[in-house]
Amino acid sequence: MSFFSEIFSNKRKEPPVTLLKDYSSVVTDIHSHFIPGIDDGVATIEESMQLLRSMYNLGFKKFITTPHVMDSYPNTNEIIQHGLEEVREAIVHENIPITISAAAEYYIDSSFLKKVKEEKLLTITGNTVLVEISYINLPDKLTEVLFEMRLNGYNILLAHPERYPFWYTNFDEYKQLKDQGILFQLNINSLCGYYGVPAMKIAERLIDENMIDYIGSDIHGTRHLQGLKQSLKSKHLAKLVGRGVLNQQL
Repeated sequence: MSFFSEIFSNKRKEPPVTLLKDYSSVVTDIHSHFIPGIDDGVATIEESMQLLRSMYNLGFKKFITTPHVMDSYPNTNEIIQHGLEEVREAIVHENIPITISAAAEYYIDSSFLKKVKEEKLLTITGNTVLVEISYINLPDKLTEVLFEMRLNGYNILLAHPERYPFWYTNFDEYKQLKDQGILFQLNINSLCGYYGVPAMKIAERLIDENMIDYIGSDIHGTRHLQGLKQSLKSKHLAKLVGRGVLNQQL
């Protein structure tokens, strides 16, 4: 059976859903890149304010911004917290009625295991840490890293699992991760095809299988705003949010 036929064969008839008008029922965006100049997100504080006002107009009220932490962007807790204060001051100055805090999006690379063992990781909430992996290959020590994270008391939240193509032809890999207690965070724009049709179909199946815990914009710049608007037309998004996501509890 081909990849696409396998996906379509698992689709079920669903009851009618009411599409979302905005993201006010989601409340909190947990994945974004609003701190200027420290990763591949916004470049200036002006761009950050423009995006945050646009996100507020789309219905979001709270933000947990998550700069990359990886070899290419060796951000520390101090760098992130300093940048967060700059953003907070600008929000007050611009009178945008939102709240914002910071965590990080940790890339599981050669230096991450050392961070887990020796540093205090920034968390989304409680002891939940947002991590991502390569889009090309699984990390060699993924099992060891996940074990060490749990050993050090962290809950693991995997960013955008629908964007890792090496799992597309073996959906059981997702189920095995869930069986290990791994939480999944879906990128909203996956549901409008922003990252391609295969990612969209996997995203829809993950929703159908009730495997998504959080959603996030993963917004880096204005290019992502149109996708967020288009995704409001997604019946799967309406189904997921109607069923409930953990964002609503933050």
